[in-house]
Amino acid sequence: MSTTRPDLSAPHWLRQLLRSKPVPVPWNMVARAVLALMVPLAVAFALGDIATGALISTGALPAVLSESAGPYHYRAKRLGGATAAAAAGYLVGLLTGGEPAAAIPAVILVAAISALISAAGSNASVAGLQMFVFCTLGTGQHVTGIRVEILMGWFLVGAAWSLVVALLSWTVRATSPERNAVAHVYIELAAMLSTTDEATSRVARHQLTTAMSTAYDRLLTARSWLSGRDAAYRELLNLLSATTPAVEAGVAMVNAKRRASEDVIEYLTAAAASVLANQPLPPAPKPPEDVEDQPVTAALYAGLERIGKGDDRQRKKPEPLWARLRTWVSSLASGPLTWFAALRLTLCVAIAEVVGLLLPLERSYWITLTVGIVLKPDFGSVFGRAVLRAIGTVVGVGIGAAVLGVGTSGWVLVLLIGIFAGGLAVGKVRNYAILSAFVTPLIILQMDLAAGGNWGVVLARLVDTVLGCAIVLIFGFLLWPGSRRPQVGGRLADGLDTVAKYVERALVSSEDLLERSRARRKAYRALADLRTAFQQVVVEPSANGRQAIAWWPVIAGLERVADAVTEVVVTVEHGAPEPDPADVALLTAALGELACAIREERSPASMPLPDSEQLAGVVDQLEAAFDAVRGPDLADRPPSRLVRRFLQYHKRT
Repeated sequence: MSTTRPDLSAPHWLRQLLRSKPVPVPWNMVARAVLALMVPLAVAFALGDIATGALISTGALPAVLSESAGPYHYRAKRLGGATAAAAAGYLVGLLTGGEPAAAIPAVILVAAISALISAAGSNASVAGLQMFVFCTLGTGQHVTGIRVEILMGWFLVGAAWSLVVALLSWTVRATSPERNAVAHVYIELAAMLSTTDEATSRVARHQLTTAMSTAYDRLLTARSWLSGRDAAYRELLNLLSATTPAVEAGVAMVNAKRRASEDVIEYLTAAAASVLANQPLPPAPKPPEDVEDQPVTAALYAGLERIGKGDDRQRKKPEPLWARLRTWVSSLASGPLTWFAALRLTLCVAIAEVVGLLLPLERSYWITLTVGIVLKPDFGSVFGRAVLRAIGTVVGVGIGAAVLGVGTSGWVLVLLIGIFAGGLAVGKVRNYAILSAFVTPLIILQMDLAAGGNWGVVLARLVDTVLGCAIVLIFGFLLWPGSRRPQVGGRLADGLDTVAKYVERALVSSEDLLERSRARRKAYRALADLRTAFQQVVVEPSANGRQAIAWWPVIAGLERVADAVTEVVVTVEHGAPEPDPADVALLTAALGELACAIREERSPASMPLPDSEQLAGVVDQLEAAFDAVRGPDLADRPPSRLVRRFLQYHKRT
């Protein structure tokens, strides 16, 4: 058999990096980005001062770069926090006046703060990034010759304008994002029940898990914002909660390789339309006459009937600010990972600042900017982001060169800014290289051409980006201790622990239905996060990436275990006998042994498993997971064997 390494060669990992996510174009985000960035330029050009328009447009960038789908309250906090942090960072950068003695310590300090606050959550992470980015940009604005207070004033005008654009429709479409999220659950459930093969049903189940998690996140975030609208949010949350039995029955039905009838698909599609239109739900379809002989099918029809009745969930009190701060401080003190990430970012930023000081580079702050963006500690693979940033910037520099080469100006330049803004919004959800390709010419035109840009500006951006990516790859990846050592095993073991808890809670009669549903959602969300984490490192040509490839079948095995458990739960809830607690204990012990084996980097020991027809599906999938974990040492085995195993698995499934 060939000993070549086709899937771990450069073309393979490059294809993985350049692969675009198959998500719809977010036209609403595109429209908001175009309005936020193009309108200030258009108005300023019409008044004869496009340079001022570029400064105002710069102030709108933080909100555009931080834009995310979600409830208006969530987006208001996210965009408001990111804009305020960007303004603070920009002011710090401006006050340094470009003097190295002040600018270098300021940028290094802001970089360290940015990394540390990333542990406080997604919104804090985005705010920290914007603070660092605009602090770095602010250190280079002394070349414009404009006073600090004027630069800051125009920045704040642009920031205010971008927030107005982002949140203007709040008063008339207050619950629209939440309704879209709930309706999307019904659409994905219908899609999963319509699949005809296992591979497609697996993808559909992943999408359904994402839709459920997104809907719960949006509703739990938004429900308690305005008391006048709380009833609407509560109604949607009750509706989503009542949908859970239908979702569980749907998963069980697909796992049992059964298809739903057309009336079920039509009902789910009509229910989605009713939710979007804020209309009453249609009546649930009637079950077939022989449904009593099919427990899983009976559970699905019972779940659909329950949707129209709704659930009454108790309102959860919001967590106080001091409690969230205490959790964040505890996360900083409990482990070294955040501190190591902050140290790596701080060191690489310091190196970038020194390089910019020693080399005769024009506006070398772009080196530091590249380092900070690529090394953001919670944004995935450092190697992957460095490569994508370099590729995107090369393309972006080519676009910028073309714009300058044809002498573009006036309204054509304003139109191009709008196109780049729309491309930026698409790149945020599709691929980081696309984002880099559009943000590079956008910032070149905003930050540099407003102060008198030329061909030298474009070439300088290319040199600065290449230097920044080289610093990241050498000091933040190749030379950084442990960056290439396999680290995905711990996450996989944690996922096994979560599935074990779901098995224990779902199959024990003492647990109530709400606790079972919560355990199921937690397990499926953990598996979805695990899959995302593996996809981020699988592109690395290192032991870490090779281990991710080798253990990819284990993730799929865990998902099948969870699906088989859900099928058993559904049948129990509709008349089947409850599993023997001793058999459930054997299942959880086996999952615990798998987790221990992965953490200790050894082959799992043989474990006794239940000899029960009711749990046969769970046992079969668990044995397959054991087979996937067993084998020679994953870090040292030849890459060609890893690739063959990976391909054989996907061909089989």
